[in-house]
Amino acid sequence: MKLPNVTIIAEAGVNHNGSVEMAKQLIEAAAKAGADAVKFQTYRAEQVSVPNAPKADYQLQNTAVEETQLEMIRKLELSEAAHLILKEHAQKNNIIFISTAFDLGSLDFLLTLNVPFLKISSGEIVNAPLLLKAACSGKNILLSTGMADLGEIEAALGVIAFGYLEQSGKKGLPNRTSFRQAYYSEQGQTQLKEHVTLLHCTTEYPAPFSEVNLNVLLSLRQSFNLPVGYSDHTPGIAVPIAAVAMGASMIEKHLTLDRSLSGPDHKASLEPAEFAQMVQSIRQVEHAMGDTVKRPSQAELRNQLIARKSIVAACRITQGERFTEKNLAVKRPYGGVSPMEYFELLGKTADQNYSENEKIR
Repeated sequence: MKLPNVTIIAEAGVNHNGSVEMAKQLIEAAAKAGADAVKFQTYRAEQVSVPNAPKADYQLQNTAVEETQLEMIRKLELSEAAHLILKEHAQKNNIIFISTAFDLGSLDFLLTLNVPFLKISSGEIVNAPLLLKAACSGKNILLSTGMADLGEIEAALGVIAFGYLEQSGKKGLPNRTSFRQAYYSEQGQTQLKEHVTLLHCTTEYPAPFSEVNLNVLLSLRQSFNLPVGYSDHTPGIAVPIAAVAMGASMIEKHLTLDRSLSGPDHKASLEPAEFAQMVQSIRQVEHAMGDTVKRPSQAELRNQLIARKSIVAACRITQGERFTEKNLAVKRPYGGVSPMEYFELLGKTADQNYSENEKIR
């Protein structure tokens, strides 16, 4: 499938609530809304969280308070068999299937599914073993940068650069020094430019508009010279549309069948009709972006003749009469002497007779 300039990912995540049938409905909704890809989450709960790991505040607000984080994510875990069903269902609906791996075994499994690219979540940006394995696969990587500063992003990119060089035959021991060397090497930078997209993200559900800091898109592009996108958790559709106008090449947004459902991410998600509206708006902005050259468009060229003006005779002018402010006027349509020449004409003599409203030649 050929992707458009802006790739739109419907983040189904765990909004299936553990139901394969609901997950299939999310795939159908994403495809109908016009998303390019639908994304789930792949993990083994015991490999992700210790038993007493606390929940985030937003998780406490949207799930059972007495339930631990481990118990919560265990209920939302998809089996390997479920992944196979969902990938096939995505293919039937002509939408790309991808998923985010949260542990090494799950990443290995996703590679057996031959997903077209790998998504690294914001929480895993400091997970060096996962970053390294993802890069060693040779797959393109989408790296979410929520909760990270520029130094942490650079460190993660160092691990990834090292992994790509390892995959291409460059041998070395993985450590902070070799990661840094890989990042600053010409070969490492080339690999990053070919394979990595950075996603700006505010890791809160829903994210307050005042904490989005959308201008970071510009900072990321300037700091790392990599393609940038935006993973959105704000209410509504305004911010992802604005991100596209600022040059985001990828948009990720949570999709739910019903925002009132119980679960950690539903409240920060769009329902299908809203998601479709976002896609349509992004495509409109994408067409409107154009290039950086300021010139009349084809539609404007057709309207120049009507909207612009020419210098005309304000009254009858006889041959040899001097042009003055009293006998010259500026009126539509365009096509005669430009009004930019008005002051040069003043004081010159007419070389022919002009009737009122006739264009000066």
